[in-house]
Amino acid sequence: MNWVSIGSLSDIPRRGARCVDTPEGKVAVFRTADDQVYAIDDHCPHKGGPLSQGIVHGTAVTCPLHNWVISLETGKALGADEGAVRTIPVRVEGERLFIALEALASRAA
Repeated sequence: MNWVSIGSLSDIPRRGARCVDTPEGKVAVFRTADDQVYAIDDHCPHKGGPLSQGIVHGTAVTCPLHNWVISLETGKALGADEGAVRTIPVRVEGERLFIALEALASRAA
């Protein structure tokens, strides 16, 4: 896999996110309260809201536009809502964070 460095764990506040621009679009990288890291497309499957600006709770994020809840583990909408976003593999090496750009390209095709 083509792992690309996107910064360090300390760049992302606990229960927060940052947005990374990639050739395949914006990726939201999330850090949970217990330092798990997840990456998903930065657009809600409902109306395209910026998930990176949502509220992180557990292993989910709530979209800031219409309160859809998206699983950071699966990318799927939770509850009665339907839809999903791509999940992108993340690797943590010490403090450094990496995402797999090949996964983005293969899923975009």
